[in-house]
Formats: sequence, C-alpha cells, structure tokens
Amino acid sequence: MGEYKHIVHGFEPVYDGRSRLLILGSLPSVKSREQGFYYGHPRNRFWAVISKITGSPLPETTEQKKQMLLQNSIAIWDVIAECDIIGSADASIKNAVPADIMRVLNACDIAAIYANGSTAARLYQKHMQSITGREIMTLPSTSPANAAWSLDRLTERWGEELLPLLG
Repeated sequence: MGEYKHIVHGFEPVYDGRSRLLILGSLPSVKSREQGFYYGHPRNRFWAVISKITGSPLPETTEQKKQMLLQNSIAIWDVIAECDIIGSADASIKNAVPADIMRVLNACDIAAIYANGSTAARLYQKHMQSITGREIMTLPSTSPANAAWSLDRLTERWGEELLPLLG
C-alpha cells in the first residue's frame, strides 16, 4: 500500500471578492501536487463538471481554470493544510491540520459551502464546522475513484446544487 508521507498543501485558494460558492476538496492528489494545481489527475472530472454546469469551454491551463472559477463566482480550496497520507488515499489521512478557511469566508460573501466528496465533508465537519459555524453540503466526488458516478450523472447532481446559486 505504501508508506505515510507528510504533505503540506502547496496551493493557494482560488477566490476573489465576487465568490459566492466555496467548493472544498480534502487534499491535492499526487497528480495534482505534481502539476501544482487542483484536480490535476487526468481522469478527475471536476473541470469537466464545472465547465458543463457553467457553459464554459473546458479549461486546459491553470490560468484558464482560475478564470472559469472566478468568472462564475466559484471559490475552491481544500479542508486540509497538511497531514500524513499514503499516496492519494483520502482514507489514509491522519494527523490532519485544517486550512484557514475563515480566510476565504471573511473575504467573500459565500452563500454556500460544498464538499467534493464525503471525505472532504467529514474532515470539514470534524475540523472546521465549529470554527465557521457553517454547514457543508456533500456532493459526489469527481475523483476517478468514484467510478459509480458517470460524468453525466455528476454534472446533473452538481448542477442541481450549484446552478441556483450561480445565476
């Protein structure tokens, strides 16, 4: 299975003063850490889902990804600032240190917080909810590990939640 490695989250959150939705993952995967940006695994469907929901072209570069999010009032970050983990296995996370999510919440008028998957939701509820005083809505993970959800099904479910707040 591999050995535990201590990981310090290396990405800044993506947000600006117009951000209305905050989507939280758990921690960047090995592939994302290699690429230096969120949802970097080629089979992760996050960028395709957001592109379809917003009617935006599928972004290819980090800058295009940031612009798509900001143009649609979407902020992203992760719940964990650092932890011990085996590879990209969220289930192996231990010794988690939460990110300072209040940094985003204090800078924006965030209407809703969403978790990209149940691990992000669980970690938020454990480490952050008492600090933020805000509930989190769990969406099905866009990770390739969540093979039970097709791209169309993910897009439909995510769209049900996000579209009313994007308008």
